[in-house]
Amino acid sequence: MTVFGCRTCGAALTVPVSRVALPVHAHQKYGNGPGSLDPVLEPGTFAVDPLPSGSPWRRWAELEVGEAEALGWYAPRFSISDGPAGQVLLAPGDVRDAVIDPALAGDSACCGLDGGEPNMACISCGALVATRIDDCGLPQAVWLDPLTTRVIEDGPGPHPVLDWTGLIDQRPGIPPSEPDGGWHPMWAAAAASALAHLLAVSGGDPILIPDHRIAGIFRPTLDRLIGPVSAAPEHTLVLAGPGLPAADGDFALVPEHPQTGEHWPVAQPVKPVPLAWDAWRHLAFHRDPKTVRRSVPILPEALPALLPGYRLEPDGRIFLSVLARLPEVRQPWLRAIYDRGRPYSYYVF
Repeated sequence: MTVFGCRTCGAALTVPVSRVALPVHAHQKYGNGPGSLDPVLEPGTFAVDPLPSGSPWRRWAELEVGEAEALGWYAPRFSISDGPAGQVLLAPGDVRDAVIDPALAGDSACCGLDGGEPNMACISCGALVATRIDDCGLPQAVWLDPLTTRVIEDGPGPHPVLDWTGLIDQRPGIPPSEPDGGWHPMWAAAAASALAHLLAVSGGDPILIPDHRIAGIFRPTLDRLIGPVSAAPEHTLVLAGPGLPAADGDFALVPEHPQTGEHWPVAQPVKPVPLAWDAWRHLAFHRDPKTVRRSVPILPEALPALLPGYRLEPDGRIFLSVLARLPEVRQPWLRAIYDRGRPYSYYVF
């Protein structure tokens, strides 16, 4: 089991947890309605962010030649964190013996804690060990500070790693529609990341999407960014993964393993386009229920909406962040798309 503790006094700060891959929506900001989003991680799990985070921040113009690329950034950002790497993400309920310090809550948030700086202290010694986030539009989370916390017990946790077959059986995915009829935030994040990877491997060529469900998610945005499919040579995007036939297109949407982060392998020359498991699983195996005979017919307006009534807008911030970390963004046509979206960030323009 893995247990994290205070680096200063050694006190345990978490319950036993199992490592999972960092979800694409870990840093998502979605909307501005009342209340925070659900926790990113399920109880009993943790994820590690490999990127630097927090202060100090460095302006892009201040970086030396080649320094940004060495840090994995290939397109300009307003600023880049020069803080410590390796923040640990937890579900808030898995934290123990650490409390929020009201004096450090800050005043920049809207309705809660926005996580600008560490705001949780170890009960035993008072060291600042974590940042609690629960502001509106943000996922509920606790991020452990890598400078003041460490692993004090390491080993298999409560969630064993599943193979692909086990994932299909035990992790059914997340439906795209929320109870209020809108798109689930995870889908906006997953689509944004997949879209960035798809553009990176496409070369800017038109892309044919035979599956109407996948086309409904990506086609409107692709048409805005690289134009609709025309008489020009086309590449085909298909769905591939466990339980499906071998990919027969040029590009394949493949699942990311939610625990290990590995991608489902495809044979060359097919190019993989990773998609978050919870979205991929729903696209691959969900089927709309069929109507059954009834003595009293159900009016169409009385049926629950199976899909949101408006098109999905991929998360602009996540799209730009993922794209900026792909070397292909240095291609002039793709850099132009990136630069066009930077002033906005909410939507992919």
